[in-house]
Amino acid sequence: MPNPAQYRSFLFVPGNRPERFAKALDSGADAVIVDLEDAVAPASKDEARDAAAAWLSPERPVMIRVNACDTPWFERDAELGKLRGVAGIVLPKAESAADVIALVSRTKSRLPVFPLIESAKGMFNALEIAKAPFVQQLMFGTLDFCADMNMATDDDVLDPFRANLVMISKVAGIRPPIDGVTPAIDDEHALNAETLNGKRRGFAGKLCIHPRQVATVNACYAPSDSELAWAKRVLDAFSNAKGAAIAVDGKMVDRPVVLRAQTILEGVRARITQHRRSMRGGE
Repeated sequence: MPNPAQYRSFLFVPGNRPERFAKALDSGADAVIVDLEDAVAPASKDEARDAAAAWLSPERPVMIRVNACDTPWFERDAELGKLRGVAGIVLPKAESAADVIALVSRTKSRLPVFPLIESAKGMFNALEIAKAPFVQQLMFGTLDFCADMNMATDDDVLDPFRANLVMISKVAGIRPPIDGVTPAIDDEHALNAETLNGKRRGFAGKLCIHPRQVATVNACYAPSDSELAWAKRVLDAFSNAKGAAIAVDGKMVDRPVVLRAQTILEGVRARITQHRRSMRGGE
């Protein structure tokens, strides 16, 4: 798995389907989320939790999506956070900082928390949620949010809320948020369009519900050839200017532009380094 700061794709796998866990890890997803919530029927919740607990290992770290704080399964789900092999916890239906604190108090760990904003109340309180202990990134539960708001799931309707989550994440000093799923697993055009839309709005990655979505999400969030070329031109010009004012492609280059160029190239270098390490590990 790459550095958590570089995660783009987050793949859900049902917690009651342990035969799929290894396949999810082999999908190319940056993070795998063993799902104990939406993907598991109430009658199978205990079975799913037991299956996840039996499979967890520090050699194959995964994230866990627990059930919401107000459900009868929450406390036992949260106990999984004490086990080795859990890389982070996704908290659904997060509506206040108290929800995050309730989770952390039960895991008794410093695991990163990924609250899912899925309701009007969660969106209204998103800043306090983002500032809660151990929150690494917010996630946008678009389908549940639309259901709660009684609104369409079109991107143009959701985009103002996306902008809100990006701004809140910046103010709270955490990583940019993760966008919601594309439910049509066979619609490559829709997946590509929705992923690029989230990227343009400032999101850092996207939730996936099927392995075949992973490659598209990773490709969309990777810098394009033109972006890489631009970043190199900016940094070369900045290096050669020795403090003088410069312009690249007819536009002035100031500190924020240089930082963006550095971020693009550093992300690529980090992934190359991670790939080389994984290749050496497989030798």
